[in-house]
Amino acid sequence: MRPAPLFEKTAQWFHRANASLLGTLPCAQGCTHCCIGLFPVTILDRQEIQRGLRTLPDEQRERIERTAAGQLTVLTAAAPQLNTNRFIDQWPEEKSEQLIEQFDTWPCPALEQDGSCGLYEFRPLACRSMGVPPDDGVCVGGACAVQTSVPLIRLSKTIREEENHLAGMEAEEIEVLRRHEGAEGEELFLPYAFLPDSGTR
Repeated sequence: MRPAPLFEKTAQWFHRANASLLGTLPCAQGCTHCCIGLFPVTILDRQEIQRGLRTLPDEQRERIERTAAGQLTVLTAAAPQLNTNRFIDQWPEEKSEQLIEQFDTWPCPALEQDGSCGLYEFRPLACRSMGVPPDDGVCVGGACAVQTSVPLIRLSKTIREEENHLAGMEAEEIEVLRRHEGAEGEELFLPYAFLPDSGTR
């Protein structure tokens, strides 16, 4: 089973961007910095993760699901409102940030002991594009704490336009999926994406 087209295109965009930056990004096998900590994903990411889980051996899938379930037990104790509505779209930013900071040492449920990703081919869109420094047209910033400097080369207008196009495609696909599933929102915390019964309603 192959990743969904948008997910493949995003990975391909990252590889082109990294090549344009002459491979100066620290993102490489063995770096797990952005695999640690709680963060939001979309219902589109959740759908892709669920597709990926179905390709895994039972033992591996169950181990990942157990990790996610354990994290959710702690998370819902800290934020009981998640028991009635898993979506965080309308949350005040400070509330989300508080939980993200509180659980900033949690490994992604798919992070394996050897530092590899157990669902690499089906990883979320954020995981596929993380590491490329943001550029507002004036300043280029670091994408993560591992980047102690930003590349001297700036990405071309074409690559940045493609980035914007992919973001537009993501928004469209999320809206289609939200309507199809009757979802109350678009974003939920990462552990929910690994549980088949976490739903989107």
